[in-house]
Amino acid sequence: MHLYIVTGSSRGLGAALVQQLTQAENTVIGIARKTNPALQAEQWALDLADPIAAAEHLQAWLRANKRWESATLVNNAALLSEPGPLAASDLTSLSAALRVGLEAPTLLSRVFLAETVGVPTRRILNISSGLGRRAMAGSAAYCAIKAGLDHLSRALALEEPGVGVVSLAPGVIDTDMQVQLRGADPTRFPEQTRFQGLKDGGQLQTAADTAAAIVRFLMRPDFGKTVVSDIRDA
Repeated sequence: MHLYIVTGSSRGLGAALVQQLTQAENTVIGIARKTNPALQAEQWALDLADPIAAAEHLQAWLRANKRWESATLVNNAALLSEPGPLAASDLTSLSAALRVGLEAPTLLSRVFLAETVGVPTRRILNISSGLGRRAMAGSAAYCAIKAGLDHLSRALALEEPGVGVVSLAPGVIDTDMQVQLRGADPTRFPEQTRFQGLKDGGQLQTAADTAAAIVRFLMRPDFGKTVVSDIRDA
């Protein structure tokens, strides 16, 4: 059996990934604040803004469930604080975004690596962004989180040479996050018109198409060769 753990699984790219991975030979676990009744996978209603509790839940489950042929952790969950200057950001929402986007993947990766020792094939896929590699005004925290995922992945690849680790930019996807960016106040978020232009120009990918491309990427025999990757270059 093959194990897949996907965070941010209730909607958008996470839900599409769970749908793609749900097959007879796979055990798929989705982690999100809310469950999605349309998904057939096992779902844990956990808030990744409380990352220690989520990591401890995963730790207990992995200790009780072993003997996998392969195990894969997909750190997909993200929480976008309101677009705008960092100096004007709400402290509570900013803190939650940092915990969900960077602290939770770090703690979940720690548990995953420690509790899957001996599994023949292990993979960690961190869903990053082009904004982790190109700064953008009005999204300082999001840029920092995704850059942190990239560098976390580089370090883990050095520490765990037997584990495939990739930080993958998935392209621009038509999700609720894009709706939030298009709906931002352009006086606070100068890039608002660019994101509206992507939508108007039909340049957004569907979550389903992106998930299918990511699953193909996961299954490649050279997964992990290029730690910081972009699905558009694959």
